[in-house]
Amino acid sequence: MKIAVIIPTYNEQKNIEKIIKAVLGLKISGLEIIIVDDNSPDGTAKLVETLKEKNSIVHLIWRPKKMGLGTAYIAGFKYALKNGAEYIMEMDADFSHNPQMIPVFLEKIKNKQVVIGSRYKNGISIVNWPLHRLILSLLAGKYVRLVTGLKLSDPTSGFKCYTKEVLEAINLDKVKSNGYSFQIEMKYRASKKGFSIGEIPIIFIDRHSGVSKISKAIILEALIIVWKLRLGRIK
Repeated sequence: MKIAVIIPTYNEQKNIEKIIKAVLGLKISGLEIIIVDDNSPDGTAKLVETLKEKNSIVHLIWRPKKMGLGTAYIAGFKYALKNGAEYIMEMDADFSHNPQMIPVFLEKIKNKQVVIGSRYKNGISIVNWPLHRLILSLLAGKYVRLVTGLKLSDPTSGFKCYTKEVLEAINLDKVKSNGYSFQIEMKYRASKKGFSIGEIPIIFIDRHSGVSKISKAIILEALIIVWKLRLGRIK
């Protein structure tokens, strides 16, 4: 069984070595780490190159410029599928997603085809977020459920695991979202294909180091994308 953990990065030099060591420390057979870096000015990719030389299960996709979250994951998905991964995970580099949850995802995925780490499955499980960001997240989830019909407690979550069959069935070249709305579109596409989606509760802890990548443009894209999905403008 081959498992790929995909971690997109942009200026994560303070976190990347620690997150890689944390994932490696799980000692899961068949697990590989794919870092997709958008030519981080802080030298994130150069550090990964050094780590890669010491450990063959660390891989690096070094992109020429900042190209966005969605295309980073698509690049990672294609690389993982090409190299025979059966389970493919998405995870942030900043420890907001706890690496210790990876075995829980891998257990749950045995009975589902997509598993989502939900911040709201058991109430609100978020640490260190300011109130305005929590309210924005809750409203976003409600908005997505209302417009798309997705029956998920956390449709915007970015901590996920797919079976290879899901990613092979979705035409990755037709995925339109590139910001955080990418997370919504992928869930929507998987649901429309009839794949079973499960949720597990996670505790989301705001980033240890670095700067959040959320912007007004990313929020606007998400507001528009959900309607395009609902109205069939994205196929």
